[in-house]
Amino acid sequence: MEHRRLGRSGLMVPALSLGTGTFGGVGRLAAWGTTDATEARRLLDICLEAGVSMFDTADVYSLGESERVLGEAIKGRRDKVLVSTKATFRFGDGPNDIGSSRQHLLAAVDGSLGRLGTDYIDLFQLHAFDAFTPPEEVLSTLDTLVRAGKIRYVGVSNFSGWHLMKSLGVADKHGFPRYVANQTYYSLVGRDYEWELMPLGLDQGLGAVVWSPLGWGRLTGKIRRGQPKPEVSRLPQTADFGPPVPDEHVYRVVEAIDEVAKETGKSVSQIALNWLLQRPTVSTLIIGARNETQLRENLGAVGWSLTKDQIEALDAASKVTLPYPYWHQRGTFSDRNPPPV
Repeated sequence: MEHRRLGRSGLMVPALSLGTGTFGGVGRLAAWGTTDATEARRLLDICLEAGVSMFDTADVYSLGESERVLGEAIKGRRDKVLVSTKATFRFGDGPNDIGSSRQHLLAAVDGSLGRLGTDYIDLFQLHAFDAFTPPEEVLSTLDTLVRAGKIRYVGVSNFSGWHLMKSLGVADKHGFPRYVANQTYYSLVGRDYEWELMPLGLDQGLGAVVWSPLGWGRLTGKIRRGQPKPEVSRLPQTADFGPPVPDEHVYRVVEAIDEVAKETGKSVSQIALNWLLQRPTVSTLIIGARNETQLRENLGAVGWSLTKDQIEALDAASKVTLPYPYWHQRGTFSDRNPPPV
């Protein structure tokens, strides 16, 4: 397994990480999967054998059950794994059970530590931007948690570019820990990350921790033009909180992947993941799996590389019209404002 630096930090992470949203199976995330502790331990066995040592979760996944199941699965081998979790979304009925206030973050980290059965979190990420809490309060709280040894590295998820730059400016001004990870949506059917967040990551040293690299299950090979939608799929039950993608765009991209598959002998999902691994700023891809078969399929995305021509073909098929000001920057001043890829 290839290992990469997480942004400009000194932490090395595997190119593939396992997302544990399938662990627990409580609430609306039950559509993702219902992996229990026994199954989770088996999946971790396979991951560690393949060199995948980083596992991502969040307090809201299955109302805390994902963290609990992951905690059971890492018992006895905590020193062999990296644990990544997140907080900010509502986790309780109280007025302070949401956001990135000092009150909520301190309680959230202690809660995650208890459920995970560990005394530290390797990578702690804000799950969303809280516009009501001053960044000075957020970052000073994270600084306190780092100094206490409860978290080791900090990152964000689902931030806009200005959210990140404002926060990094505050961190630099006061000497607080800088965000080194941006857990972001990025896939062949969702390349918005490239418009602003990728150039920001290159400039400021943030590594992309990519969630849903298969486009919310659209790039598994089960969805093609002229074919009925798969009967077993998380898409119908989770589309309301997943990334929207027009069907025609999916079909066009999958058809391009199919051509590459004929040349490489690789699957649709393996090609989609390999394409991402060759993009700038990408530190690790969070792969998901409801079972051992899916996990082994995704692990086949490493150990080989697409050719330059194959990448260009996939780039062309997945290209979309950029919103302003990005189309203007690319079209009229690209010699002094070059795109990241």
